[in-house]
Parts: sequence; structure tokens; C-alpha cells
Amino acid sequence: MTCSVYIATSLDGFIADADGGIGWLMEIPNPEGSDYGFQEFMAGVDAVVMGRKTFEQVVEFEAWPYEKPVFVLSNSTKSVPDQLAGKAEVVGGEPSAIVDQLAGRGLESLYVDGGRTVQSFLAEDLIDELTITRVSVLLGEGIPLFGTLPGRLDFALVSTERLSDYLVKQYYRRVRR
Repeated sequence: MTCSVYIATSLDGFIADADGGIGWLMEIPNPEGSDYGFQEFMAGVDAVVMGRKTFEQVVEFEAWPYEKPVFVLSNSTKSVPDQLAGKAEVVGGEPSAIVDQLAGRGLESLYVDGGRTVQSFLAEDLIDELTITRVSVLLGEGIPLFGTLPGRLDFALVSTERLSDYLVKQYYRRVRR
């Protein structure tokens, strides 16, 4: 199973502001309306695993953005809103158990999203690829992408792409020794 992260951070490493908001991402000038490679990335994954807080934000979007199945990692939420039946479901447990469960369903590649979820997958050394887009803003405080890990994880920088005056995308692949 391949587990990949595709996420944006501020220059100071935050994925959301102190209140959990991501409105600052919507303020980036994008005159061409580009998705900056997100659809291409999504074409390469079988499903999305996201944390409950991220799911709660996505549910508030104008339209449901995913065509792939979404698995909401939560030990407190038991179901998804009725309008998302068949599109999303709640799963619980440790990341490695979730990966095994989803592999048992025939899935081969996961998009892992949400701060705590990414951190928990990293803590179990389950992340194989990181695509991080740095946004040229300093938030000063907020929800960090990375947290404490039980040990060192090495990644190789595969590519760097300047997307605009405000965005730089870097792609990393896990190096296991």
C-alpha cells in the first residue's frame, strides 16, 4: 500500500491558522483557476483517508470535491451525513490497522489528509510520498503539519516546481534504509 500526502503549508509550516481555518489558502491569487496538479495527483490514488476535523471542513465546501471513496478517521464520530452515504465512511483504529483493512478491500494507494492524521501515519512510518506546496505567507501560529516522531524519517527530494509568485511545490519520496 502506498500512502501519500498532498498538502499546502505556510512558510512557517502551518496547515491551518490558530482557529483551524484555511481561508488564507483561498486568498492566494490564481487568475487562471489552476488546481496546481491536484487532479493529476488524485488520478493516482484509490481513496482518501482524512481526519474528522478535516472532514468537517470539507463538508462545508460548496460541493463535495472527491470522486474517490473517502474514509474518515475518527474514534468519536460514528457516521457521515446522509448526503455522503456511499461517498464517505467512518473508520477507526490505528493507522496501520486502517491501511491493512483498506488493502483488504483491494485498495493500493491512499491520499492521507489532515494534520493529526498525517502525523499519526508518519509516527507509524506509513507515509511513502509527500507533496508539500509552500504558500508565501507567515501565519505566526496555527496547526503544524509535522509533530513529534518516535524516530528519524528520511525523505529524498524528487522535484521542486515554482507554481506562481506565491507557491512552490516540492515532492519527496520516503527513503528506507
